[in-house]
Amino acid sequence: MSKNYRDVALDRVSEADTGRMMRIAGWVENIRDHGGVSFIDLRDMYAVMQVVIRDDGLLKGIRKEQAVSVRGMVRRRDAQTYNPKIPTGTIELEAMEIQILGDVYRSLPFEPVSSRSVREDVRLKYRFLDLRNKKVKDMVLLRSKVISYLRRKMEHMGFVEIQTPVLCASSPEGARDFLVPSRRHKGRFYALPQAPQQYKQLLMAAGFDRYFQIAPCFRDEDARADRSPGEFYQLDFEMCFADEKEVFAVGEEVLTSVFEQFAPAGYRVTKAPWPVISYAQAMAEFGTDKPDLRNPLRIMDLTDFFQKCTFRPFLGKTVRAVKVHAEMSKGFHGKLLAFATSTGMGGLGYLEVLEDGSLKGPVDKYIPAEYKAEFRSLAGLSGGDTIFLIADKKERAEYFAGRIRTELGERLGLTEKNSFRFCFVNDFPMYEKDPESKTIGFTHNPFSMPRGGLDALRTKDPLDVLAYQYDVVCNGVELSSGAVRNHDPQIMLKAFELAGYDKEALKTKFGALYEAFQFGAPPHAGMAPGIERMLMLLRGEENIREVTAFPMNGNGEDPMCGAPGSVTMRQLREIHVKIRDETV
Repeated sequence: MSKNYRDVALDRVSEADTGRMMRIAGWVENIRDHGGVSFIDLRDMYAVMQVVIRDDGLLKGIRKEQAVSVRGMVRRRDAQTYNPKIPTGTIELEAMEIQILGDVYRSLPFEPVSSRSVREDVRLKYRFLDLRNKKVKDMVLLRSKVISYLRRKMEHMGFVEIQTPVLCASSPEGARDFLVPSRRHKGRFYALPQAPQQYKQLLMAAGFDRYFQIAPCFRDEDARADRSPGEFYQLDFEMCFADEKEVFAVGEEVLTSVFEQFAPAGYRVTKAPWPVISYAQAMAEFGTDKPDLRNPLRIMDLTDFFQKCTFRPFLGKTVRAVKVHAEMSKGFHGKLLAFATSTGMGGLGYLEVLEDGSLKGPVDKYIPAEYKAEFRSLAGLSGGDTIFLIADKKERAEYFAGRIRTELGERLGLTEKNSFRFCFVNDFPMYEKDPESKTIGFTHNPFSMPRGGLDALRTKDPLDVLAYQYDVVCNGVELSSGAVRNHDPQIMLKAFELAGYDKEALKTKFGALYEAFQFGAPPHAGMAPGIERMLMLLRGEENIREVTAFPMNGNGEDPMCGAPGSVTMRQLREIHVKIRDETV
């Protein structure tokens, strides 16, 4: 540590230094004048310390957020002035000399101590000041600690860290690529990797048994609260000679460990083995492929039963139901109906079960008397229960039932607090039909192995083929996705053929993988938990920009450095790019 500016960092000053002459350095966080004696709260990265100034001349030219060096005597505070909120709260430095190391030449756009209440565009423009805020800085430091912990954990488990290229070939799957024009190859482009998908599979083909990296991923997509418009990072790992269960075991060990290590005090974390829920089960019981297991409510299917009844809005529809046993305030049903219609639902039916087992509610009269016992048995109803009913087309009924389940859990206080509840969701459909073009395309990762292999691709309706694809879900948030990879060129050819790619297109777009699979490629599998989403969960942040040191705004701009920015005509000519005037 430089002795020119400070002897130690502020967190290293203690009562043991009482009576010692010392030089400390940091930023002026606050200045307080108590008449005859003044105080500076001096802040560095590690702590805050009170500086006492009895000579007013020392304060000449001192302003908030200046970087200063202070020399003085460490003294114990009077007992009545102790500050238990800071590590240095029992001591102070009586200043004898103050040196301005970095002056403040303009008015501060905001005070860092209160920056989180400032408009986001201003915070991002002056992010270097925003990062002086303790909570903002602590998030960046937490990110560093989490990544360091993940690296040590992966190395301990036998994984080797390997960096893969940032300039690669564009591929048709996934989101929109960021393209980089080539200066040396006119009309040709690199792409920034959406994920190191092909490279990690090539590493497996090369015989690296267990690979990982903290991988930067670039996707030109619109921002959401939980999604950056530019880049994000993931713990990318892949394993040779591994199946789904082996990947699950690694994911459980790593994520359980990191959440137990960094979760707030008192939080509970799901122990391994985590629940494994199929995609079909998730949609049926939770109304989403991202189930929040903190909520004890489950959705049930009453479609067949209501086809026997006389309630016309339910006839020919998928009927989903959510049963709850809880006290409901007066007007609860009206408020829940208002919520339901705000989501796009046409209505929300309900029935209350009285203590004698009879039913009360607007749907009761449409259930024939001879079917009521069957209804109570089918839905598992007892006195004090209320069952909410949703009817629509299958996908919409599932979605709406999921929204009602979540809302009931929150409104009635049923959703578990202070916990991280993990599960795996697997067996995703391999293909889906585009609603507009009616063509078949990949649902998720095109490099996944289909369940049933080549036989399933040849004999099944593509929409019935399931893939060895899986997600990690925590508290209703998709934390990771992964798959058992397709390593067989014959299966790959057929899989891409069903999605509209012929052999030449496959070889053009994914030629390296196709070639590698001709030479003894091993079975392999992996996943890639998102770093930013881990941090958002660990600290309860709803905006991804709060867990990134230098984030872009929601429009994909960096207002601090001016990216994206204009370039000169010479630069454009060098990369063979001409800007088209859209007004012509």
